[in-house]
Amino acid sequence: MSAIDDTLASSLHASFKPALETAESPKVQALITRLGMAVHPEGGYFVETDRDSRRVPNPFLPPDTDDTGDGDNRHDLTRSASTTIFYLLTPSSPQGHFHRNKGRTMHTLHKGRGRYVIIHADEKTDAKTVRVETFVVGQNIHAGEKLQWMVEGGKYKASFLLPDQEGRDQEGSEEGLLISETVVPGFEFADHDFMPTSKLADLVTEEQRHELDWLLLDRKQH
Repeated sequence: MSAIDDTLASSLHASFKPALETAESPKVQALITRLGMAVHPEGGYFVETDRDSRRVPNPFLPPDTDDTGDGDNRHDLTRSASTTIFYLLTPSSPQGHFHRNKGRTMHTLHKGRGRYVIIHADEKTDAKTVRVETFVVGQNIHAGEKLQWMVEGGKYKASFLLPDQEGRDQEGSEEGLLISETVVPGFEFADHDFMPTSKLADLVTEEQRHELDWLLLDRKQH
């Protein structure tokens, strides 16, 4: 049984083994090329498709920040109103590692299936652990799969590719998981961070940590 979701008969595990040294299938590579995608540091591929030219005050600055300045300092005082990307997980790059954004992110499914894990770090209180949520994104809404999902700022999220049909691990993802993400206010890497290994242990139970640590970027790099 999963320590994350007691309705699952087994623990969360990878359906596809990462193999970036292996070429993508011709169909997946054609999709990456057609959309002009690049490797994403979180895992998978992405391309920015829109960056709103309107600027809004940066809501993440401390309240006593000086509102004067120019050049790069001036840029830090504002953000694009929104940004949108395509994001793709593939059989060779099937995991998006735990990270968080300060802005809220609306996700929209285009094709494929995947599982998301959300750690609600923004709800941290004196309690030892926080709420952990997991769900499947896909076209089968009658089975509870999601077509759209919102992740508010301050929450850690990870994702991994699932086969197009349930129960067909290591095969059966024709073109991967393709979604759009719209971040409000617009994405900047200054508003983003990866979860360190020590942070996971601070947020979840020991049993949950063992089930989730394969989704840490730290784990991948060691």
